[in-house]
Amino acid sequence: MRNFKKYFVLPAEPGDVYNALTNKKMIEIWTGEEAQMEPTPHSEFSLWGGSITGLNLEFEENCKMVQQWYFGEQEEPSVVTIVLHPDKKGTSVELRHTNIPDEAYDNIAQGWEEDYFGALRELFI
Repeated sequence: MRNFKKYFVLPAEPGDVYNALTNKKMIEIWTGEEAQMEPTPHSEFSLWGGSITGLNLEFEENCKMVQQWYFGEQEEPSVVTIVLHPDKKGTSVELRHTNIPDEAYDNIAQGWEEDYFGALRELFI
């Protein structure tokens, strides 16, 4: 199991970034795919038409979200924590993704860079 941690800067206010991460319609706009999302703890979510699925664990409006991502039958949960920090350029996003299966790590790391935060950046420019 591996962990991934990175900071991304997005040219938008934290409230706008939080909305893009938690609002089903906004997620569908920036991913271009069907999504299932409710910013409610213990609700299941689905992104990119079911390519990513999991359980929402925690929300702190305009500041933080924590999710468990499903990777089959692994013993320890894979947990994604996104924390939003105000920044002079908009929002600094702190991403921590723990317990990524070794065989999925490269694909997940690239997905965070290009698909997830690349698409979010495009939404705000």
